[in-house]
Amino acid sequence: MLVLQTLSASARPESLAPLAEKVSPAVVNITTSTVVEGRTGPQGIVPEGSPFEDFFREFQDRNGGGNRPRRSSALGSGFVISEDGYIVTNNHVIDGADEIEIEFFPGDGQPADFLPATVVGTDPNTDIALLKVDAPMPLKFVKFGDSDVARVGDWVVAMGNPLGQGFSLSAGIVSARNRALSGSYDDYIQTDAAINRGNSGGPLFNMDGEVVGVNTAILSPNGGSIGIGFSMASNVVTKVVSQLKEFGETRRGWLGVRIQDVTDDLAEAIGLTNDEGVLITDVPEGPAKEAGLLARDVITSFDGFEVKDTRDLVRRVGDTEVGKTVRVVVFRDGKTETVRVTLGRREDAVGNDAGTGTGDDVVPDESEKEILGLTVGAVRDDMREELNLDADTPGLVILSVDETSAAWEKGLRAGDVITEAGQNKVASIADLEAQIEAAEEGGRKSIFLMVRRAGEPRFVALNLDD
Repeated sequence: MLVLQTLSASARPESLAPLAEKVSPAVVNITTSTVVEGRTGPQGIVPEGSPFEDFFREFQDRNGGGNRPRRSSALGSGFVISEDGYIVTNNHVIDGADEIEIEFFPGDGQPADFLPATVVGTDPNTDIALLKVDAPMPLKFVKFGDSDVARVGDWVVAMGNPLGQGFSLSAGIVSARNRALSGSYDDYIQTDAAINRGNSGGPLFNMDGEVVGVNTAILSPNGGSIGIGFSMASNVVTKVVSQLKEFGETRRGWLGVRIQDVTDDLAEAIGLTNDEGVLITDVPEGPAKEAGLLARDVITSFDGFEVKDTRDLVRRVGDTEVGKTVRVVVFRDGKTETVRVTLGRREDAVGNDAGTGTGDDVVPDESEKEILGLTVGAVRDDMREELNLDADTPGLVILSVDETSAAWEKGLRAGDVITEAGQNKVASIADLEAQIEAAEEGGRKSIFLMVRRAGEPRFVALNLDD
């Protein structure tokens, strides 16, 4: 029992003061200012057209109001990562700022006054910004730790400038890992260490004084801390900071595919033994197409790592060096194949939404038929523009869906276009019926459909016994 008590006591230091003294000189307050246009009239004081409007406008002008530009200020936090003055913060702290000033925590060897900062680079996708100050002496700095080894329950400390009150420290634990909020590259550590407005951009330390996260957001109904805060994981931040420092911008890898997760019913329809991997729904012009990847391929491994789901693949591709040739293992037509792909740059591909027309001639089919809870008909030429289909794309348009059917539960709706069934092109109702019959004869419980909505493809496995 005495041994257990000793271990328990050693798991947490009696005081966090030594840690605070060690790292606080590298934590900074950030003040930004922006010139904003003044009001053009006395809005909010009297209604427009009021007989008192001229009076209040004259009053505003005499007291510095009117339409003159004014300067707006905002506060945030950050931390120094090198003795030559590189500082990390959140992009939203400095976004749109005309002037950025850094205030250092009072301490030996640190500047006593504000220092102006310049923006080296920003990454809105991860909400990270890299700043630089020219200091008269080497600065105290902190190092990044490995966020992947942080465990739920580990003690952490948040530092920053909450609510403009100046340097402040709060302690808590890692509440959860691998949280995703809104971005493709999100990997947040959730913590109950108090984070408030003004803490944005400040560091989250482990008990070794290493930065394991950048405090970015809170979940709160009232704008204050309720014990649910989020810090961008350091292993994401370090890659971003390295690229911003070297290039002034991010350079993420780009594979060039549209993808969706593999569900249990999709796995059964494809012939996979489990639902891990990522299903390619479309391959526009880009690295993947040049390498020979195809729609309906299931990516199971990327650059030596097993692929769990779409989020996993997006992060791995984004973290891979632009121009690197990687091995991509796919499940295709019942067997695995390895394809070598040379990655492009994601930032260059933004807005690239090239399609992949089939080029097949289509014989019009004017009939309609109800199949598996769907009423389908051939795509007519006068429908193509509204359905966002190329002139040479065959398919069957869904005219209505039985709301009691599995098709409705799977999200199929009128206006969707079935372009493939059972991994074969569908140009007529007869084609769809033939693929359903083949699936039944093959002992399949579901049929694998490619469906396009507003031009965007996705795959659906539709049960055959409904």
